[in-house]
Amino acid sequence: MVTIKKKKVVVGGTFDLIHKGHRALLKKAFNLGRVTIGLTSDFMAGRTKRRKIRGFRQRKKELEAFVRKEFKVKFRIIKIKDKFGPTLEEDFDYIVVSPATYPTALLINKRRRKRKKKLIKIVKIKLILDRDGRPLSTTRIFKNKNGTIKKG
Repeated sequence: MVTIKKKKVVVGGTFDLIHKGHRALLKKAFNLGRVTIGLTSDFMAGRTKRRKIRGFRQRKKELEAFVRKEFKVKFRIIKIKDKFGPTLEEDFDYIVVSPATYPTALLINKRRRKRKKKLIKIVKIKLILDRDGRPLSTTRIFKNKNGTIKKG
């Protein structure tokens, strides 16, 4: 009997409010193989965002519910404390990124090369635009809802 080994895929983000861009990112990741999702810690999210971010537990709970409903497959969510997450230690076949996080994927492979580790194939999804033609983001969604961006 032949066992087909699923490819290992990694994707990361804050996932504060799951929108079309996140859906596209996750759909691509789950189409490629077995997915590990790096979810930013509260500390990391607070350092990288210009607005208040919901807590890790709430974001994780909603992300788990979304993935279970949409993809109905096994997955792993881990807390990440920096932009590299598990990618410098663990081996993955693919990393799925947006145009905004593509430079981080390049940096990950640069660091992996220095460590003599196998490079991760970078899969960049297309930018998802909102109705006014600008890049979709949770920050912009909150700004449009509330009129202003609030920092926590």
